[in-house]
Amino acid sequence: MKYAWLFILCGVCAILSLSVGALSIPVLDIVPALFGHGEDIHVSIIQDLRTPRTFLALFVGAGLGASGAALQGYTRNPLADPGILGFSATAALGAVGALYFGAYAWVTPAALTGAGLGAALLLALAGHKQSATLLILAGVGIAALATSLTGLLMNFAPNPWALSEIVYWLMGSLRNANANAAMICGALTCLGLICLILTGNDLRTLSLGEDTAQSLGVSLGKVRLLLVVGVALCVGSGVAVAGAIGFIGLFIPHIIRGIFGADPAKLIPLSALGGAAFLTLADILTRLLSAQGTLVYLGILTALIGAPFFIWLAMKEGQS
Repeated sequence: MKYAWLFILCGVCAILSLSVGALSIPVLDIVPALFGHGEDIHVSIIQDLRTPRTFLALFVGAGLGASGAALQGYTRNPLADPGILGFSATAALGAVGALYFGAYAWVTPAALTGAGLGAALLLALAGHKQSATLLILAGVGIAALATSLTGLLMNFAPNPWALSEIVYWLMGSLRNANANAAMICGALTCLGLICLILTGNDLRTLSLGEDTAQSLGVSLGKVRLLLVVGVALCVGSGVAVAGAIGFIGLFIPHIIRGIFGADPAKLIPLSALGGAAFLTLADILTRLLSAQGTLVYLGILTALIGAPFFIWLAMKEGQS
């Protein structure tokens, strides 16, 4: 039943996303517009603009929510989020590199390549030891290096136009959504979600401790590989099409955990649905705010919502 409620929530959010914007479209006109019927302007807005944007919001939010839930289960740390393994930073570095050289058509492939290289480097640095702490340390180091290289590229940007493109891209947005981006992100996110969901039962056992989990037959190497690949696919594809969007992987699993329980096997898919619904609602809000004349970026809005939650969570953990 818990899945049904979240599926319904995602469906309602998707309908609102298709309906709400600078030009409101009646709900009853959405389905005809999807099939090319009705007013031409409604058909154009629904098919070319809002449908790809809605699917992107659902996919990116699902990937970030599931990644955060899986990482918190693996590290047994409630403050873990998808950025901790460095894939957001390496994907951003790849995209910024493309923007730096003016290769705008290569932004998405470059970001995906950056995430893939980050995953390969992380597995290489972590070595054969199956320690979650070592994996996190390697991820933090990779993230710091990628962030510094991104800053270096911004420092040597060839012109103000290139620098502004980089800065705006790093703020995160879905306003340039298109069908190709939605298909690429959807396919990669689904593969990543499958990898993460497959770790669920092992993460449940891992909550008893690494030694106990190994004695019960859990292969820590397999869990780590599935986790790294799954997070790289989900986060990398999200950054590739939407830029840097933070905090969803941190606070969505906490909300879901408080409502439905802490079982990692259930928390990962539930957090995916929760993340999809939240990011879709956040994107609707950015559209409504931007319609007033000031462009609001999605990454900025999610940070404004997520940062206070992060501070509250850190204070709560410090007092416990």
